[in-house]
Amino acid sequence: MKGRKVCLGVTGCIAAYKAAGMASSLVQGGAEVRVVMTESATRFIMPLTFESLTHKPVHVEMWRPEASYLVKHIALTDWAEVILVAPATANILGKVASGIADDLLSTVIMSADCPVMFAPAMNSRMWSNSVVEGNVARLRDLGYRFVEPEEGYLACGTVGVGRLADPERILSALSQLLSEIPPKAE
Repeated sequence: MKGRKVCLGVTGCIAAYKAAGMASSLVQGGAEVRVVMTESATRFIMPLTFESLTHKPVHVEMWRPEASYLVKHIALTDWAEVILVAPATANILGKVASGIADDLLSTVIMSADCPVMFAPAMNSRMWSNSVVEGNVARLRDLGYRFVEPEEGYLACGTVGVGRLADPERILSALSQLLSEIPPKAE
């Protein structure tokens, strides 16, 4: 991971707290990490957590004025070698599969010229919903990568498939993906 550039997308799901551990592991492994959070994600975990772990500002708002005049979603994808969305909700999967770019994270994904990997997390009934299954199939056909959710205890109190994959499994898949692509030049 040393020197690799990872854009970590975090969506609104109880598993968002696990993304903090992944961000920390990436940074400890020598990766540069920039975090993009959906507004919903900030309800589960604060941007300050990721800022503390990555030593970089966290991007949430598309229209927030900043010191830079770069177009944020383009600048982030120009920089990133890979985008990892973990956890990836049914909402973000549906948006991307339908070509909807109405927040910063979906806009970053739509403008990406690098690989995008999703690690879904949701209730098992949502994961097995035919609409979600169709969105995942469409995204796979378009070349998006996935780390499948696991079976386990879910936030609603049931057991089923939909639990975010083990963070080590996600990071291993990310490492494999990065080994397949050359580093971006500075």
